[in-house]
Formats: sequence, structure tokens, C-alpha cells
Amino acid sequence: MADWTTISSLATAGGTLVLAVATFASVRSANRSSRAAERAVQLSMRPVLVPARFEDRAEKVGFADDRWLKVEGGRVGIDVTDTAIYLVMPLRNVGNGIAVLDRWTITERAEGGGDRHGDIDTFRRLTRDLYVPAGDNGFWQGALRDPDEPLFAMVRDAVAERRPLSMELLYGDHEAGQRTITRFAFIPHGDTWLATSSRYWYLDQPNAR
Repeated sequence: MADWTTISSLATAGGTLVLAVATFASVRSANRSSRAAERAVQLSMRPVLVPARFEDRAEKVGFADDRWLKVEGGRVGIDVTDTAIYLVMPLRNVGNGIAVLDRWTITERAEGGGDRHGDIDTFRRLTRDLYVPAGDNGFWQGALRDPDEPLFAMVRDAVAERRPLSMELLYGDHEAGQRTITRFAFIPHGDTWLATSSRYWYLDQPNAR
């Protein structure tokens, strides 16, 4: 005679296994859908900054001490005095979300520029929030105000000798997420300075590239 107790137990176990497999597949599918939805939301909010185009409007930018620079698109404004160095670069946001500028650093431009960005802990915090709307133009501005600082002397001498400079700008979306660094080069050309971008790092992922 059949052992109905054993058969019943096996049937129950088999049903439980089928249910577990179905549940696992459903959860995995839901996780994939959730990650895809999260990715889509991030992309819809992610800013990407590049230099403004030559045909873009000029930016007129003021500093706290009532110093003003007017800079054409695709260029960099640099004004060196005995007590301060003023820097302005028009920007274009080619990403989908508003860019909120956070901090920056500047160095002499090495050939090739290297594949690693600078130490974020050494970046200089902007004294006010600057925003660049998605698909629109804005600007970055910075100032060096300590003539005894080595960086002040480096930038002053590079400008006087017409040597290229490299500026790295850290920014994110309007929720302070999706931290990104774009490296820009300031290239002397005739009596002006041209702006280009050479590297881009998206920091909020394992491979910050």
C-alpha cells in the first residue's frame, strides 16, 4: 500500500520548493526593475558641465570686493592684482539635471593631465552656491586672496608667463548627490585664455570614472 504520509510530505515539500523558486525569481525581477527605475531617476537629475561654446552669451560676474569680469563663451577671465587673483569661466550644462557647484582646485597643467583627480579634501569651497540649469549656461568663479600663499604665486607666475593651468570643479545635483568632477584646462591663446574640458569623474559609484 502507498505510504500516503510520505507522499503528502513530498508533495508539500515540492510545492514549497516551487513557491520558493517563484518567489526568488519574482524578487530578483523586482530588484532589477527597482534598480532600473533608480538609474532612470538618477540620469534625469545628473548634471554634466563643459565649457560654454564660443557663440554662447558672455557672462558678467561680480566679486565681493566689487570687482567685475565680463567673459565670452569658451574663454576664461583671469585678472591678477597685487592682492587678489580673480578667475571666471562660463559653463554649459549638457546633463539632464541642475548643477550645484561645490568646490574647486587649480594647478599647473601637466602634459596629459593624469587619470586621477586631486584630493577632494584640498579643494576650496565656494563662498556661495552657484547653479547651472540643465541645458543652459552659467559660470564658475574663484578668487585667491593671500599673496603669501604658494598657490597664489604659482597662478600669478603661470599667467605672467602664459603657461596653461588646470582647474578641477566638484559639483552635484540639487539634492547634494551624484558628485562629479570635471577637469578643465585654461589655455593661453594670443591675448586671451581658452577653456577646454579633458576629464570627467562620477564619484558616487565604485569605479569613479
